[in-house]
Amino acid sequence: MKPVSGTNLEQAKAHNRRVVIEMIRTQGPMTRSELARQTALTVQTISNIVGELVASRLLKAGEQRALPRGQPVTPYDIDPDGAYSIGLELERDHAAGVLTDLSGAVRARLRRPAARPGPDAALPLLADMAEELIATAGVDRSRLLGAGIAMPGRYQGEGVTSLSPVALPGWQAYPVAARLEERLGMPVLVENDASAATIGERLYGAGRGLSNFAYIWIGMGVSSGLVIDGQLYRGSQRNAGEIHHMIAVAGGKACHCGKRGCLGAYLALGAVHEHLGTADDDEEAILAALERDDPALDRWIAEAVGPLRQAIDFYELAFDPATVILGGSMPPALLARLMERLEPLHPPVDPDAVRQIPRVIAGATGKDTSLLGAAALPVFSETNPQFDVLQKPVG
Repeated sequence: MKPVSGTNLEQAKAHNRRVVIEMIRTQGPMTRSELARQTALTVQTISNIVGELVASRLLKAGEQRALPRGQPVTPYDIDPDGAYSIGLELERDHAAGVLTDLSGAVRARLRRPAARPGPDAALPLLADMAEELIATAGVDRSRLLGAGIAMPGRYQGEGVTSLSPVALPGWQAYPVAARLEERLGMPVLVENDASAATIGERLYGAGRGLSNFAYIWIGMGVSSGLVIDGQLYRGSQRNAGEIHHMIAVAGGKACHCGKRGCLGAYLALGAVHEHLGTADDDEEAILAALERDDPALDRWIAEAVGPLRQAIDFYELAFDPATVILGGSMPPALLARLMERLEPLHPPVDPDAVRQIPRVIAGATGKDTSLLGAAALPVFSETNPQFDVLQKPVG
């Protein structure tokens, strides 16, 4: 095991800048003295950092506050126009894109049809969409932090797929990030859809202000993300959270992976379509079933709620999150009906503990969760405190 050493001055400075941005992002406008108290940094250090962030347009000064005694003070807030980010999402039947400002507000949005696109078709499409988003929003290209892309599937490293994503053949061992970066001329970050959604909820949604939470993504597959001490936990191979094939029902339904009782066989949208007798790609069929209150949906919920309780119990026992957030590409109305049937959950570790937030909550970003999460990837990379830089291996 290699020894560790402290960070150099530049790494500490970058970390402290992120700490200040994170504090203001989660707490709202703050003065220099308030930031110093909350971050345990000196007033002089805070003044230097705030000055740099204002000069770089990541923060802006608000109206001065009068005090009972002494000089008025100035609060500082995130400047929405200080930076922008592009989010792209590739699914089996479409590609979507958004351009967001630093506050997470959508400035432009696009959606294009795409039939199970391989790299040769998808990369030009995504690059053209990014350019159209920039033109539509009318933003200064120099203020773009970069682009994020969310795709189903697993990854073997920085933006390289290790297995062909579900229903998107042709992506085996494809360097998505590098190839798209060449076309766009800006940094590109890639995450699977659940990890992107987790970051989106952390920055702008139900996980805002929470340092520890679990996120369960329900769509054509079931996946998850885990935020520990403010950081997305990725695992040794960047594939943490692939819970679709976690056994939730011993000896249960057969799964195509060869096991029985996998969580995804009960909870994923494919299971909903099985109960409805409709095709997996027929999203309108689920919406129509909701509209007519089809009893098949209740039969699916009765079958799915137990395995979902099991997954929630696992996360609570193993990681002690502040809450478990449920979201994904499932229609929000169907997710709401599923959540209504969740109680009673399995008993928590400490039933008498006073909770500040419910054990399970719905995500705040709706069906756009992965797309907005993709746009959040460059922002998260630039502004989230990264404690790992403070301890680097020697040699």
